[in-house]
Amino acid sequence: MMDTASSEIVTSLTALHREAVSAPLQIVASSLQAVLGQQLTAYIAGVSEGKTVHRWATGAITATRDVTAEQRLRTAYHVSRILLLQDGPQTVRAWFIGMNPELGDQAPAEAIHQGHYKEALAAAYAFAADG
Repeated sequence: MMDTASSEIVTSLTALHREAVSAPLQIVASSLQAVLGQQLTAYIAGVSEGKTVHRWATGAITATRDVTAEQRLRTAYHVSRILLLQDGPQTVRAWFIGMNPELGDQAPAEAIHQGHYKEALAAAYAFAADG
């Protein structure tokens, strides 16, 4: 049987997953833009301009034309929300751009950009567990 603390963590992680899949694109993009910046968010999503991220974040564009871009954004959002439970935005941004031993010394932003969603999520869980 799980203790209360373990049960609360599982509940929080389940809630974060639900948030990542149900949040409007505007919330996802504006949160990522605030924590990671426009250019890094654009890179993760695989779009060529930070202006596209700005349009998503302001609600000027309410959907992506590319399912892969949305999958990247939602994964990055999910990861960022996990990390923000324990760390501030500066640490989260540094985590996204830094070499990560859980990812073979690849930056998590690059891993998500390349479609390694499960691996990036696992690396975030590992980082949060060590914190």
